[in-house]
Amino acid sequence: MVATDGPGNMDTSLSMYGQQVAQTSTFKYLGSVIAREGGAEEGVKARMASGWLKWQATSGILCDPRMPRWLKGKVYCSLVHPALLYGSECWATTKKDEQRMKTTKMRMLRWMYGLTRLERVQNKAVRRMVGMAEITDKMQEGQLWWFGHVMRQPEKLIGNVT
Repeated sequence: MVATDGPGNMDTSLSMYGQQVAQTSTFKYLGSVIAREGGAEEGVKARMASGWLKWQATSGILCDPRMPRWLKGKVYCSLVHPALLYGSECWATTKKDEQRMKTTKMRMLRWMYGLTRLERVQNKAVRRMVGMAEITDKMQEGQLWWFGHVMRQPEKLIGNVT
């Protein structure tokens, strides 16, 4: 039960079945981080951390100069990229969130090919080496897929959405 002290104001005490439940500003549910303030910033940060963990686990293949580029691209697309994008179809991102995701992906791709910013290779050229679209395009594709999935549900399940 939640006690309120006025319209829209929540008291700090919450109990379930007689036990006090601690409040938190964020929590993780099914791999997605949900923040009290809303927005996607916490989810983006969590996905970036997850992506770097997958990157670290596969860096033996991804950073090996003897590995062919196509193999590096396949490993990245199969393991790291999904870790970065998990749940992104439900995010309400800001430009800052999108820029963080772009920066993370480009750091990974440049590292994969041993390129530095000083070499002045354009991001577009690096993505072309791997044969990948911009990460924000993939995020938007996922959002459109999810929107289509929701819109195809029978009306009795979702109510009148229009």
